[in-house]
Order: sequence, then structure tokens, then C-alpha cells
Amino acid sequence: MAQDQIGYKSREELIKELQLRLADGMVDVELDREHYDVAIDKAVGIYRQLSSGSVEESIIFFNTEKDVTEYILPDEVMEVRRMYRRGIGTNSGGTNFDPFDVAFNNMYMLQAGQIGGLAVFDAFSQYKETLGRVFGSEYNFLWNRNTKQLKILRNVRHEEEIAVGVYNFIPESILLRDVYSSNWLGSYSLAMSKMMLGEARSKYASGLPGAGGAIQLNGDALKNEALTEMQTLKDSVHNYEEGNTPLGFVIG
Repeated sequence: MAQDQIGYKSREELIKELQLRLADGMVDVELDREHYDVAIDKAVGIYRQLSSGSVEESIIFFNTEKDVTEYILPDEVMEVRRMYRRGIGTNSGGTNFDPFDVAFNNMYMLQAGQIGGLAVFDAFSQYKETLGRVFGSEYNFLWNRNTKQLKILRNVRHEEEIAVGVYNFIPESILLRDVYSSNWLGSYSLAMSKMMLGEARSKYASGLPGAGGAIQLNGDALKNEALTEMQTLKDSVHNYEEGNTPLGFVIG
């Protein structure tokens, strides 16, 4: 791995490192490419299950269709937080003309320093929020994270652009390059590789025949070592050692 690089450029680079750490080339390692892929897939899956560092908050946009209330979002979307109708109470010109925003701009931009103040600004902001709730600036919805189906709980009467606040999975390519998650994924992938290698070698508990007698394999030792390493890595996630976000202040 290059000295000026953080993490791994690709899955192939991680696989090459796993092979070297298992001493492939010096000894015969019975793992194929498919085994390394499974080890990395398992590592990414466990990391996404345990660590908040595997998700990010973002906004996605899509256009509604008339009389259509069910939509399928991309696979990487994990949770949907809010749905914003962009044409309600957010613009003061064009096709989304809003007289309340016009009054706001007139008060605080054209007559700045003459009228208004922080108290009026706060009251007006709350007034706009109330108007948004009354006139539907947001959609109520149901979200199924297994099927990725988003269902709007009202009749959609026209086409419009919707902004959706979501939590989505960070792509694997970015996790492999991240300064925190890359080391964790590499170590867990190595432990999974040891587990599979140990499973294969432990099937020959009595050893393999050789010129000097039976050759004992280290299958059980590899499995025990892998289990210890995996548990240590899971504990590191719970202790926020790999860069994920700790919990906030909790009462009780």
C-alpha cells in the first residue's frame, strides 16, 4: 500500500494485503478469490450493522407523478426522515410566488435597520412554520426499508419536485478509503479469512500423511484466533474506537 494513501484504493488492493498477511506465496493458502470476497462482504455488513460511521445524512430529489403515491428509492437509502415540498413557502418569485416571503424580504432586506428585530424575525419564522403545517409544506409518508418503498399518505394531484431527507449507506469504495473504517474493515476481513481457512484445515484433525508421519494442521488455532480478533473488533465499535459517532446526552 502506498505510503501517501489513506485506506485502500479498491477491493483488489485489500485482497492483495490479505493474501500477504496470510503469508500467501511463502506457504500454500487454500483460499480463492471468492473466499476473500465473502470475507470483505461480511466485514462491510457487520460494520454497517454496528457503526454509525457507515451512514450519512443527505438530501435526494425526485419528481412526483399525478395520482401515484408509491415510489421506490435507491437501495443505499436506509431511513427516510422528512419530505419537503419545495414550492411551498420557500421562494419569493417565479412560478412558486409566495406573498409571505415577499413580505419578509421587503421587511428585512429592503428596509433593513428601520423596522423589525430578532424577536419579530423569530415570530415570523414560527408563523411560516405554522403556515407550512396548515398548507402542507411537507408530506406524511410510510417507509419500508426492506423493499425501499416510500408511500405518500395523500392523493398526489400534480407533478412537483420533492426534497427527501434521508440516511443512506456510505458506498463501500468510500469506506475502504476512510482513515477510520478502512483499518477496521481490513482487520475484520483478515479475521474472517482466518476463520474460513481454519474451518477447512480443521477437517483434517488427524493430520495429513507425510514422509515423516502425519502433518498436523493449525485449523483449530486459526479459528480461535479469528474468534478473538472478531470479538475485539466488535468491542472497538461499541467503544467508538473506529471513528463512529458517540451517543448524545442521555437521561435515565
